[in-house]
Amino acid sequence: MYALLRPLLFRLEAEKAHHLTLTLLQRAAALGLIGGERPHLPCRVMGLDFPNPVGLAAGLDKNGEYITALARLGFGFIEIGTVTPRPQPGNPRPRLFRCPREQAVINRMGFNNKGVDYLVEQVRAARFQGVLGINIGKNFDTPVERAVDDYLIGLEKVYPHAGYVVVNVSSPNTPGLRDLQHGKLLDELLDRLREAQARLAQRHGRYVPLVMKIAPDMDAEQLADFAQRLRAYQVDGLAATNTTLSRDGVEQCAAAAEPGGLSGKPLLTRSTEVLRQLAQLLEGAVPLIGIGGIVDGSGAALKMRAGAQLVQLYSGLVYRGPALVRESVEAIRAAG
Repeated sequence: MYALLRPLLFRLEAEKAHHLTLTLLQRAAALGLIGGERPHLPCRVMGLDFPNPVGLAAGLDKNGEYITALARLGFGFIEIGTVTPRPQPGNPRPRLFRCPREQAVINRMGFNNKGVDYLVEQVRAARFQGVLGINIGKNFDTPVERAVDDYLIGLEKVYPHAGYVVVNVSSPNTPGLRDLQHGKLLDELLDRLREAQARLAQRHGRYVPLVMKIAPDMDAEQLADFAQRLRAYQVDGLAATNTTLSRDGVEQCAAAAEPGGLSGKPLLTRSTEVLRQLAQLLEGAVPLIGIGGIVDGSGAALKMRAGAQLVQLYSGLVYRGPALVRESVEAIRAAG
């Protein structure tokens, strides 16, 4: 079905096509037109049981409005967000661009979302029984020195409803956000979040893993420092990677000059190398989620060989559609 729809969707502006696709998916799910047997390849990561290791990355469903429909596509887990404490419109449109020949996407969305309270309402209504990740961030007008306050608000509000929580400090589209990946700002963030996590676990009677999401644009020294801090604070998981500021591989694309983060196939090599370096640095102490550049099953298997225990898809779905989910699971199975 997606193969038939894709040429029509690609005639639309990218963000309009995004919303139309989700609307059509929701209607098809309501009519029972999609959904079949979910690929079965169970694994246990971060103390959670996943029916298969292939998940949906954050960004596709920022507000948790399509959880039920997305669950019918075979994912082993779903991640929603990034959500901020207060609603915000994000950056001016247009802010989402395709590079079809390169199977890439450039975005500068800017954490557009309806706020954490709205997202929690959607999660409650969905009554999703699978593993649900919730990705949290800071509002654009919160100074980076006070960013931890936004993350604490987000963590407290989503904690009862999440299977795991992702702390997004790596989007390139919120000014100053990536400063939280380094030094004293990172130490304060990790210290206070881990303290809040322990308090919330006691209050709710369940432990919800905390995952950090890293950028692919760090050098080896920065990666080593980041890994050391994750181990010191005993963080539960690491998602590698977010989008890149690089334009390697899309130099000929008309949208290459647009500001924002690059995702899709050109990111595969760099994001996988970062993943491999982190796997070596962390020595199994922190489970890894591999993200970035997966547009076919071989990309998913490559992430697992590089050290990931789970993988996530997003931009590849734009070009391949839902078939990519099963293909990725089967490639991981075949790779052993």
